[in-house]
Amino acid sequence: MMFNKNLKNILLVVFATLILSACSTAKKSGNVDGDVYTGKETVEYLASGVPDRVFFATNKSSLTTAARETLRKQATYLRKNKNLNVTIEGHADERGTREYNLALGERRANAARDYLMTYGISGNRIAVISYGKEKPVNPAGTPLAWSQNRRSVTVKVN
Repeated sequence: MMFNKNLKNILLVVFATLILSACSTAKKSGNVDGDVYTGKETVEYLASGVPDRVFFATNKSSLTTAARETLRKQATYLRKNKNLNVTIEGHADERGTREYNLALGERRANAARDYLMTYGISGNRIAVISYGKEKPVNPAGTPLAWSQNRRSVTVKVN
């Protein structure tokens, strides 16, 4: 009888441990702040020290502090290279309809263009295109991948 009681207690502890461990949250990546990607793995550069992309929160087109800093660097680079034109590509993660994500990508690209224009870069030098969810940089379908895909990318045209 005592053996049965001890066995029941052990099984109860094991069961409770399994349930509690199932409820624990996954460790957040060091490359995400909230749901905005902050890593460098997918970033390329227009020039040395001038990142080509900025990242956005889910369903947002507002610029983060980090995005504004990157765009300031891009504006400085574009002011020094007056003959250079760029296209800003807007992107979204895979969630949502094609139409919604195309519109969201366009808002993101326009937000980046408008910010560059506040630093004196002519709108005639900046084209805007949206790819929505059609060109993911990371197709994994995970929260990290989604954060990497919510972006605008500045591409040299000439």
